[in-house]
Amino acid sequence: MSTTESSNQKLSLFALTAMVVGSMVGAGIFSLPATFGEATGPFGALIAWTIAGTGMLMLAFVFQTLSQRKPELDAGVYAYAKAGFGDYLGFLSALGYWTGCAIGNVTYFVLIKSTLGAFFPIFGEGNTIPAVLVSSVILWSVHMMILRGVKQAAAINMIATIAKIVPLIIFVVVVAFAFQQDLFMKDFWGGENHTLESIFRQVNSTMLVTVFVFLGIEGASVYSRFAKSRRDVGTATLLGILGVLCLLVLVTILPYGILPRSELAELRAPSLAGVFESVVGPWGTIFISVGLIISVLGAYLSWSLLAAEVAFTAAKTESMPKFLAKENVNKVPSTALLWTNLLVQGFLVVTLFSEEAFTFALKLTSAMTLIPYFLVAAYALKIVLTKDTYLEKPDGIGGDLLRATLATIYTIFLLWASGLKFILLSAIIYAPGTILFFIAHRELKRPVFVKGEVLIFIVALMAAIYGIYSLSTGTITI
Repeated sequence: MSTTESSNQKLSLFALTAMVVGSMVGAGIFSLPATFGEATGPFGALIAWTIAGTGMLMLAFVFQTLSQRKPELDAGVYAYAKAGFGDYLGFLSALGYWTGCAIGNVTYFVLIKSTLGAFFPIFGEGNTIPAVLVSSVILWSVHMMILRGVKQAAAINMIATIAKIVPLIIFVVVVAFAFQQDLFMKDFWGGENHTLESIFRQVNSTMLVTVFVFLGIEGASVYSRFAKSRRDVGTATLLGILGVLCLLVLVTILPYGILPRSELAELRAPSLAGVFESVVGPWGTIFISVGLIISVLGAYLSWSLLAAEVAFTAAKTESMPKFLAKENVNKVPSTALLWTNLLVQGFLVVTLFSEEAFTFALKLTSAMTLIPYFLVAAYALKIVLTKDTYLEKPDGIGGDLLRATLATIYTIFLLWASGLKFILLSAIIYAPGTILFFIAHRELKRPVFVKGEVLIFIVALMAAIYGIYSLSTGTITI
């Protein structure tokens, strides 16, 4: 690629920030009122966002620190895991993130069709045959657009990001004026006894949802190789997460002052539309629905780019088969993008057999990305403890240690909170997906596993077998 072509592909701070915001603000935010209304009251919601916001902010600081301390690792999530814990865990990080993005895109399609289902019953809850067919048309249309170039796709993403933020801000302003304090206080404790156990149970039930709406904080890190300045990577991550956190809290908390918790829990997806309609009338549903479709399509574009980039860089660094490293004339990872969308297509078909397709895909997406996030946090903790790069640049070591420790604890807590069901379902993907790792190492004429990695694979394989058995016996369902 020539110097001119290279500079044309570089992304500004604004573009990188838009990638972060565009990745996070997608399907999840439009379903928060019902999701939280079903799980907890305002007090539990505030605690949940305090935990999630603190944890994700620590993780954002980790990404910022690593982008400065390890600028040579320019593939983000995957590269940090590989550098810190070896080829196989690096591969699993890439595989988990890649498939998590693919499943995340499925949630977008399901929610779009569920939204349209309010006007066109043929789409139902987003998991009917017509819904899957229309989603497939959109899937491959966007595929063709992305093939025209990353720079063009990023520019479209910026436009979509701005377009989808505007309806959300209007929602917040209008609902704030209609807010009823008495109604808010009535359900403040979630309708349960004010015990530590009940509050913990309420908060715990929201954790995977909070993970889902924060997915994308690593967007600037993954695309760091396109940044005009390495410093912009960390700045874009922090700006994106702080702005989105404020929006998430407002969208969650304000509806408790508009409708009783019991009514919030029963709202049809997207529940944000139901809240807005109760304030402004029937046109509110149309207004939010249009915003949702713009939002979801923009986030889908971001996640498609992120997923393909991770598979591409994994192949370029020899942890996935060489065929995934192929680029087209526009420097787009075309083969990785193709396989990403084939994954999305496969999961779209699976939604036909899921009773609650959106919720299932949302939680599985979160579970798949938890291991990559944990490995990033653990790597940041590792370089502090081993003083890697800190002997030459000791500034900030105390703060970095604190933030890395908190981020690691947070991700471990999330893995525990996700529950056995989604850990087993994740293993069903991780274990057979290891065949890609096997192919890559055979291409290089290397042993597939080194000491210790065999044990990790055996654990994943046993979990996958147990997961398949549990599915076949109905112990766990999708």
